[in-house]
Amino acid sequence: MAEGKKLGAKWDACLDIGIKRVVYSSLAGAFAGLLFFRSPTTRWASVAFGAGVGIGTAYTECSYIFDGSYPKLESAPKVSAPKVSAP
Repeated sequence: MAEGKKLGAKWDACLDIGIKRVVYSSLAGAFAGLLFFRSPTTRWASVAFGAGVGIGTAYTECSYIFDGSYPKLESAPKVSAPKVSAP
């Protein structure tokens, strides 16, 4: 039963994250649409874009929750620029 509760808690967290992010990003898209666009089509497109961003970030976060760990981000190796001598 303990494993079922863990799975239920993960689903609850994912639903909470998903609903919040979709709503907040859709509202941000609606606000940006009202602020920057005149056409109703482009306003709806900005709302749809915001909802898509919310769905994508929620999906990514939920995949991290279910997989159990966040990916380790490695810093890029530092490359020095070649020195150019003046003629």
